[in-house]
Amino acid sequence: MAEEILEEQGYLYCLGDIVHNDEEVERLKQKGLRIISHNDLPNLKDEKVLIRAHGEPPETYRVALENNIRLMDASCPVVLKLQNRVKNTYDSDAAIYIYGKHGHAEVIALQGQTNNEAVVFQDLAELEALNPPKKFTLYSQTTKSTDKFYAIKNELISRGYEVEANDTICRQVSNRDEELRNFVTHFDKIVFVSGRKSSNGKILYDVCKAHNPETYFISSASELDASVFRAGDRVGICGATSTPMWLMEEVKTALLAL
Repeated sequence: MAEEILEEQGYLYCLGDIVHNDEEVERLKQKGLRIISHNDLPNLKDEKVLIRAHGEPPETYRVALENNIRLMDASCPVVLKLQNRVKNTYDSDAAIYIYGKHGHAEVIALQGQTNNEAVVFQDLAELEALNPPKKFTLYSQTTKSTDKFYAIKNELISRGYEVEANDTICRQVSNRDEELRNFVTHFDKIVFVSGRKSSNGKILYDVCKAHNPETYFISSASELDASVFRAGDRVGICGATSTPMWLMEEVKTALLAL
C-alpha cells in the first residue's frame, strides 16, 4: 500500500515505523515515506496517513475525522479481530489483563479499546505484583510466545484463579516458531536477521538459539562477523515476520563473499 501511494504522489505520512525493521524503513524513507508520531497527527490536515499493521486506538480515528485526514488503514486483520474481542469484553464489564510488551504499538491500541483500563503485564512475576482479582479475562499481544502464554494460563489456574484465557497469538508467528525449530537443526550456524525493535524477532531468535546455539542475531549484512564462520560451514538464514526478503538475500550475498 505504501509503495503504491509513494509511486503516485511522491510522499506519504506513516504513523510510527511502518515495520520494526530499520533497513526497510530507511528504504521506504528514500522513496518519500514520512514517519510521524501521535503528537504530530493533530498538526496535519487534509493529508493521507498510513496506519501500520499494529493497529490504532479509537483516539487516532477521532483526530483524523476532525482534521479531514484520510487514513490508509493497513491494520492486520488478526489485530483488528483482537481489538473487537477486547472491546466486547470491556463492554461486558469484565476485568481485562493483556500479556504484552509495555509501550508496544499493538498493545497501546488494545488498551485504547478499554479506555486504557486494561492491565498490561510482561511476565508472571509482574502480574503477581499487580494483585489481580480472582476472576479475569486474559488476552495476549498477537506476537507473544504461545508456550509462555499457556504456561502463564496454566499456572494461574493451578493457583485457583478463574481465568477466561483467549489465545489471540498470530499463527504467522507461532507456525514460524515450529518451522524454525526444525530448520535450524539442519545447519552448522544460523544467521537470524531482524530489526532490534521487533517483538516477534526477539521471540523467534530465542527459538533458533535454543535449538542451535550457533545462532547469530544481526540487523544488516554489515553486522556479520567473519570470524565466527569456517570454510565448509552450512549456514541457514532466517528472520522475523517483518524482515524483508531483499535484506536476507543481501545477507546471503555478503556471506558468500566472506
